[in-house]
Amino acid sequence: MKTTAAHDEKIAKMSFASVYPHYVTKVQSKGRTKKELHEVIEWLTGFDNKKLQALIKEKVTFEEFFKRAKLNPNAHLITGTICGYRVEEIENSLTRKARYMDKLIDELAKGRKMEKILRSP
Repeated sequence: MKTTAAHDEKIAKMSFASVYPHYVTKVQSKGRTKKELHEVIEWLTGFDNKKLQALIKEKVTFEEFFKRAKLNPNAHLITGTICGYRVEEIENSLTRKARYMDKLIDELAKGRKMEKILRSP
């Protein structure tokens, strides 16, 4: 699926620190924990809690966030619709990675089992 250049640029320049509190609020309001959120983020990016907090403090953009991430080799198994886009069809690599994160957090908030979210065999 094709996103617009302006849309991709907006995501690239957005600060991860500005979005992170919304992730926390979303999962906690649905009865999930910050620890579970961090587990999902670590699975996708390889960032443990200490590294994640450092990136938040540094106010890195999503572009820099995913540049430093070591994307999970099973990330391609994340499929479905998020924000009106099928994640597996998003052509821009950075936008697709950001939507992977959105999709995982959405699944966490919806009560999906952790082993399903983390694409365990």
